[in-house]
Amino acid sequence: MTWQIILEVLLFGIALSMDAFAVSITDGLIYKDINKKKAFFIASVFGLMQALMPLIGYWIVEGVSIAVGNVIALVVTWVAFALLLIVGGKMAFDGIKALRSPVKKEAKNFSVKEVLLFGIITSIDALAVGVSFHTGISDNISIFLHVSIILVCTFIISLLGVLLGNVFNRLLKGKYEIASIIGGVILIALAIWVVTSHYLGI
Repeated sequence: MTWQIILEVLLFGIALSMDAFAVSITDGLIYKDINKKKAFFIASVFGLMQALMPLIGYWIVEGVSIAVGNVIALVVTWVAFALLLIVGGKMAFDGIKALRSPVKKEAKNFSVKEVLLFGIITSIDALAVGVSFHTGISDNISIFLHVSIILVCTFIISLLGVLLGNVFNRLLKGKYEIASIIGGVILIALAIWVVTSHYLGI
């Protein structure tokens, strides 16, 4: 593998991690008790999931066929869209509802289950990437190098996202209703992006 290919994969890994970046900002916004340990946990989950899904997609094609892989990629794209839309819509709705309520909304506590769910939702569409890898990668060593670069890129970018979201949270000065609305809008926009990028091949 040449340095040119490594650079291409690095840029691809950065592009692929943008959805995890968006959700990590949301996590930093909505959780009131974020610290370094939890920020590293979120970034690790997103990084591992974002690397694991292309690997699964690659192995599916390896064991079955490209046609089956493409069908699976299409299905998981719409599943990711639906999940992001539901979670984001509920988050935005709850925030708007809380703004109209006389009772002040409390910030959410950190949730491992929710972080894991976000990790799966944001990475599930990357199965399609594994399918495309199959046509351009000739050996197993190369695929592991590809997913390792994706893992590192996603980890770093997600960590920055959590910290950035936490800064925004502090700027809002406890207005968690607004944070919830912003987080919901980010997830809804990401849902639209997941489907659009799949059909446009971005």
